[in-house]
Amino acid sequence: MFTLEKNSSSTKARLGKLKTGHGKIETPIFMPVGTLGTVKGVSQQSLIDDIKAQIILGNTYHLYLRPGCDIIKKAGGLHKFMKWNRPILTDSGGYQIFSLSDIRELDEEGAHFQSHIDGSSHSFTPENVVDIQRILGSDIIMLLDECPPYPSTYEYAKKSMELTHRWAKRGRKAFLESSPLYGHKQAQFGIVQGGTYKDLRIESSKFMADQDFEGIAIGGLSVGEPIDLMYEFTDLNTDYLPKEKARYLMGVGTPANLLEGVARGVDMFDCVMPTRNARNGTIFTRHGRVNIRNAQWKDHHEFLDSEFSSDLCSKYTMAYIHHLIRNNEIFGLVLASVHNLTFYLWLMEEVRLRIANDTFAEWYPGMVKQLERKI
Repeated sequence: MFTLEKNSSSTKARLGKLKTGHGKIETPIFMPVGTLGTVKGVSQQSLIDDIKAQIILGNTYHLYLRPGCDIIKKAGGLHKFMKWNRPILTDSGGYQIFSLSDIRELDEEGAHFQSHIDGSSHSFTPENVVDIQRILGSDIIMLLDECPPYPSTYEYAKKSMELTHRWAKRGRKAFLESSPLYGHKQAQFGIVQGGTYKDLRIESSKFMADQDFEGIAIGGLSVGEPIDLMYEFTDLNTDYLPKEKARYLMGVGTPANLLEGVARGVDMFDCVMPTRNARNGTIFTRHGRVNIRNAQWKDHHEFLDSEFSSDLCSKYTMAYIHHLIRNNEIFGLVLASVHNLTFYLWLMEEVRLRIANDTFAEWYPGMVKQLERKI
């Protein structure tokens, strides 16, 4: 499924290709988040034409609750339901269940929770999460895992990791004993856990490597820990993950986080940040972050970042987008969202070019500093 094409000579950055039932993905890659079968504020056509998205992410928990498996199965799977003919990865819902700590219980069987919509009771098990994702038809499906909070005691993190490992064996068995429903192959990724404890992280990395998943995700980071710990444990995990498997750092992050993750050997990223921040008026550019709501942009009749902006965004000045967003016009949120996602995908394309010509190691530290500026 994954082909490693080149390693950076001075960092752990990797250039690769991921083959799926709906096309190939060039890595490193960022996946726009389409939680409910849509990337907020962005059409599927814009994802293709403007943003150049190769793969998007959906969420098992949310899609299971609404519109529900019956509706999606009758539509012929999530691809047909949302009219998207490129790859989809679905998260198993482990993080969402983690965030519902007040209305969920965990035991050996699985996670038992109340719907955040109507309070109804539901259970996710390692087996039925596979079944649900078979119905969704996503190209890459994730295991059910427990995502421990930060901080966690060593004892809690160890018990949680061991539970995730037992669930992983059951989930892998369920995957291997079932079949896709819509005529295309599906792959399954394991998820490393272990909190912020080195021995647990190493143990979990080795365990997931031994289960022969098609790829492996690094979970349980970006949950409130200091950023230096996120980088430290990402670096540690990739030391113990198979070189021939894709590596996915879940829920990360800022443009600078992506570069730091690539330098530590990560191939895949996802995060709601580009669209969520766009709706709050934060614009990401090569020169740093812009708060487009600030009055300084009221009379700024230039484009956001015209050297890479999509055709859609390059037509409108910062003054116009400032005006739209200050007045809560939906088109302003659309333009900001398209811009941020276009920037993220442009950044990943630039990363791939830099790894290919072996200039990534010299380029990325300065770019990180630039990206972290507030303009």
